Amino acid sequence: MTVAPRPVQIAPSVLPADFSRLGEECVALQQAGVDRIQWDVMDGQFVPNLTFGPDVIAACRPHVTVPFEAHLMVSTPEVLLDRYIEAGCELILVHAESTIHLHRCLEQVRSAGAAAAVALNPSTPISAVSHVLDLVEMVLVMTVNPGFGGQAYLASMEPKVAELRTLIVERGLDVDIEVDGGIGPETIAGATAAGANVLVAGSALYRDPEGLAHAVADLRSRAEAAQHPGA
Repeated sequence: MTVAPRPVQIAPSVLPADFSRLGEECVALQQAGVDRIQWDVMDGQFVPNLTFGPDVIAACRPHVTVPFEAHLMVSTPEVLLDRYIEAGCELILVHAESTIHLHRCLEQVRSAGAAAAVALNPSTPISAVSHVLDLVEMVLVMTVNPGFGGQAYLASMEPKVAELRTLIVERGLDVDIEVDGGIGPETIAGATAAGANVLVAGSALYRDPEGLAHAVADLRSRAEAAQHPGA
């Protein structure tokens, strides 16, 4: 059975942005044509870095209409996840490794009115989420170890993406696959060909000499071409 590729979505991380003017940075990303904006929430415990909390996200929410997603790289995400939904995040990503009650945590997201997603560190197998796929709209396969932007892409994660896409198709589920880490012009085709359709890019967008709009369009075209080889 041939299954049509899912629509490509470009979801930039704001990690490389100027934190002193995040509202304006969100406007620039929306004008560049992104599909949504990812907020990398780090607590200094689950990952060795500290970024922003719900109040910062809430302050930026009125500036744009593009959807927000919160990637919670935090220990005990159930403690504050409702706050990120209140701040305006339509989708909440919970790491499978961050909570011993993953089902309950994902149900908490759904009960609070947001879409639930689950994230996997590079060393975590697909089997860790095979029993929660019915609760989520997306699975994030990390293509770097989380905590810092600008890391090198782990091509060894592409078979993992392909394994997950096969599992989703076999079960007939309506689930996106997101990849995050080292995504740029040289790596986006491999990730997309493996089965990912939501691509998180950070550093690659901001270092494009032709600007954000060119970077977004270029990544989108490369991803779509990888979905239709030989077309």
